[in-house]
Amino acid sequence: MDEQKEKALVLVARKACFGLPTACPSCLPVYLCLRFANVSFGMHIDTTNPDSDAIPYVEYDEYVAFSNEKGGVIETLKDDGIVDLDSKLPSNCIPDWLSMKAMVSSWLADATMYELWVNSDGNVANQIYFSDLSWLIGKVLHWKQTRTVKHMLGITNTNTEEREAQIYRNASLAYEALSMKLGEKRFLCDDRPTSLDALFLGHLLFVLQASNETSLLRTKLMMHDNLVRYTENLKTEFLEAGSSSTFVPRSPSDPSTSSTPRKGPFSQGSKRKTKPKREKTEEEKTFRRRAKYFLATQLVAVLVFLSLMGGSDDAEVELEDDEDGLVYED
Repeated sequence: MDEQKEKALVLVARKACFGLPTACPSCLPVYLCLRFANVSFGMHIDTTNPDSDAIPYVEYDEYVAFSNEKGGVIETLKDDGIVDLDSKLPSNCIPDWLSMKAMVSSWLADATMYELWVNSDGNVANQIYFSDLSWLIGKVLHWKQTRTVKHMLGITNTNTEEREAQIYRNASLAYEALSMKLGEKRFLCDDRPTSLDALFLGHLLFVLQASNETSLLRTKLMMHDNLVRYTENLKTEFLEAGSSSTFVPRSPSDPSTSSTPRKGPFSQGSKRKTKPKREKTEEEKTFRRRAKYFLATQLVAVLVFLSLMGGSDDAEVELEDDEDGLVYED
């Protein structure tokens, strides 16, 4: 990739917090992938689409690689020849590399989502995704995302304890296997970083810096000293020793800050953005405001309904008790 192409790359991600350039567990590996590749890139922080699965995404001129397309941003960039950390991976490393990548992408990713959305007080998720929204909208979106994650992980009211035990057991096995494979090496495979290192380091940084103090996942991770050293060494080298990324300010009229992520290349089977940039009309702004008010009204209606149902149940119980106490005479 030439210098002109490098400077044209822009990573659209969620905001920085907890000492991380982006605290979103999906965005952080993409950021690390670009840092490992030693390419210059701009960074735009999106705070208006907290529930979008298209974020993170990477722009280069008219090209866009979205998170919810073709296996994710890292795989799309690799397939399209934009950024490829795995091109020089030795063939004898590929079987172990694939196995480890599967563990990180499934077992550890599931454990991260479980602790972030289900087994927590919600403060971490709120700070990453919803702190720039109104309290009510943030609560609604958090509730919606929690339900989505539970469905994705197969968690129901009857199997919560079993699924939790399985999720943490799988995470423990993954940490143990990856710790044994890493040993005291600098990277997991070969002597250079691959997309596996980007995924794994992103997970480790999130668990160590963003998870709650009571996190069971953090406790299990801290049992492996070499994984902690691996994290600290790469953090110092690639995050703290200067960065080639720059913040790219966007005006409120920029499509990437609108309520709907821009329709990119994959929606039409092409990697070209077909619509020119334009400002939102007053009608669109009014519609968005009304949509938020409608959502808030629906939430209030649900809360009122639940409170009335609760009162109705109490009344029925009292009525049954009174009937039990009646004495009938012949």
